[in-house]
Amino acid sequence: MRTTERRGRAAVAAVGVAVLVGACGSDDSGSGDDGGEASGPLVVWTLENLPDRIAAQEQIASAFTADTGIEVELVGIDEDQFNQLLTSAAAADELPDVVGALPLSGVQFLATNDLVDTDAADAVVETLGADTFSERSLELTRSDDTQLAVPSDGWAQLLLYRQDLFTAAGLAAPETYEAILAAAQALDTPERAGFTGANVANDAFTQQTFEQFALGNDCQLVDDDGEATLDSDQCVAAFQFYDDLLTNYSVAGAQDVDTTRAAYFAGQAAMVVWSSFILDEMAGLRADALPSCPECVADPAFLARNSGVVTAVAGPDGDEGAQFGEVVSWAITVDAQDAATDFVEFMMEDGYEQWIGFAPEGKVPTRQGTADEPTRFIDAWSTLPAGVDTKAPLADFYPAEVLDVLRTSPDTFSPWGISQGQGALVGAALGELPVPRAIAAMTGGEVEPAEAAQQADAAVQEIADSLG
Repeated sequence: MRTTERRGRAAVAAVGVAVLVGACGSDDSGSGDDGGEASGPLVVWTLENLPDRIAAQEQIASAFTADTGIEVELVGIDEDQFNQLLTSAAAADELPDVVGALPLSGVQFLATNDLVDTDAADAVVETLGADTFSERSLELTRSDDTQLAVPSDGWAQLLLYRQDLFTAAGLAAPETYEAILAAAQALDTPERAGFTGANVANDAFTQQTFEQFALGNDCQLVDDDGEATLDSDQCVAAFQFYDDLLTNYSVAGAQDVDTTRAAYFAGQAAMVVWSSFILDEMAGLRADALPSCPECVADPAFLARNSGVVTAVAGPDGDEGAQFGEVVSWAITVDAQDAATDFVEFMMEDGYEQWIGFAPEGKVPTRQGTADEPTRFIDAWSTLPAGVDTKAPLADFYPAEVLDVLRTSPDTFSPWGISQGQGALVGAALGELPVPRAIAAMTGGEVEPAEAAQQADAAVQEIADSLG
């Protein structure tokens, strides 16, 4: 899921559903029992459903049609409704041929319900060359040795910090719990919070923010047997750390995906956790989310030039820093037409630069290049224009070391539950949000950190039990 992506997504949800209903009821749909040989246009669902992104994908699909003669019916849907819509489509025997921009939990949902063609996914990866992909992205989209989907790109969760303020105060980069707390304390003033982070109960962004820190302390959602482990010593310490950070050094009141960004952009916070989708906005390339700090008036890109980026944060109980991030994939459904593999191969090669190009700040390539040009796509990525109202490459604003951190970030992603094969539980938990509820209660002073950990653990275990 991409809560930290673009809030405009919700505005097009109704349109996506209306189009989807039409697609599911179409007599010439290319899916269902017929499968195999072409029986109509390829039906492609995409979770990249913002209007400008739909337009970009339609251009790529048109190029595929011009190249192959195969028509494509592109359907934009809202991610929050994916499971329900897919279940309805499967019951009506009207599955799409392909699903694009599918998060890891969605891939697991398809696989759990035997709705994904693993042979087709494996064939695409083999044709393109497994060694041209990020190894970690392939691991996250496999079940044992079975390739479930084709990883297309990823976005990274980042800890952004005011490097200018850190340098002036002689502070170390905030790469560990200890360094983060020390910096938050040193830079916290009546005018500026040391840190701003999410704490609202009804927003998955709260979990994404906390998970970034929890992973660094080896706090896991579940163990290899699928049993909840949020009451472990590592998790209790992570809850304690987050409570200390938010209670003593953060912005007062309820904080979410919008207010945390606003505080950092206004110069009212020295650190913030956000996804890599913030990078074009922080460079002043998006009119509806411009930085507003005092220095930003004369230089809209001031924060981009004066912010450091940390991907992996290490806690005292973690062996090494770990990172939250999302890898999205192309999934080929079980009844897909044969041409579905051709389409995914096209999207991952001839159309790939255009695919990652409509939002390069949040679409870090999981395929670095081709057999003949091993770094073709990752080299192109840093030069692709980012932004909405103004377009410019990220390299115009961020130093090489920041882009290097981003380009390798998919190799370090380790989101909760996926490695343990519990993607279905992750998706269900994100529907009920037990971790954000526990965090809201904790930071609101209702429960102590250990109680919050126990509350979240019990709720996750109840969800796991309900899934069987």
